[in-house]
Amino acid sequence: MTSTPHKRVAILISGGGSNMVKLVDSMTGDHPARPVLVLSNNADAGGLKHAADRGVPTAVVDHRPYKGDRPAFEAELIQTIDAAQPDIICLAGFMRILTDGFTSHYAGRMINIHPSLLPKYRGLHTHARAIEAGETEAGCTVHEVTAELDDGPILGQARVPILADDSPDTLAARVLVQEHRLYPHALRRFASGDRSRVDLTDA
Repeated sequence: MTSTPHKRVAILISGGGSNMVKLVDSMTGDHPARPVLVLSNNADAGGLKHAADRGVPTAVVDHRPYKGDRPAFEAELIQTIDAAQPDIICLAGFMRILTDGFTSHYAGRMINIHPSLLPKYRGLHTHARAIEAGETEAGCTVHEVTAELDDGPILGQARVPILADDSPDTLAARVLVQEHRLYPHALRRFASGDRSRVDLTDA
């Protein structure tokens, strides 16, 4: 009996890569996917060492030489990613806005985690904005990536209560714990062809 080949996953990071580490560490045993590349736009990203320590090939495409020419940066990005022949692209703290050309190249194959309960609080400073708005809960969302920022079909969410004495930092720390639960769960389902939504609570 031949086994089904694993889906090949490329993960894009800009910093420490804590979500990337959780994704890589989850892709073992009967998981339907395996990591084939961790790429950063920042050569100093701490996550690159974490990936290398786990035996995952790494690459850097620095955005700075392409200042003012995003299509040229993305062309280099696509060339580097496609050389690894991934089936799935995971954005895990990749801090670059991507153009329609990039997102359409990977349409239906690219997912992202965002630290809010989308569609609320797209973009940056999500925790401060949720607290300022008087929200009673926050959380994170895994979604498919489309041309619209933080707007693709939702694959899963995890909810976290906002406490009376929360600061953006304390809330972010608790949401990150749930990101580390949600993203591996959502990737496993996505890699197996299941795009039904998963919802987790802070428990």
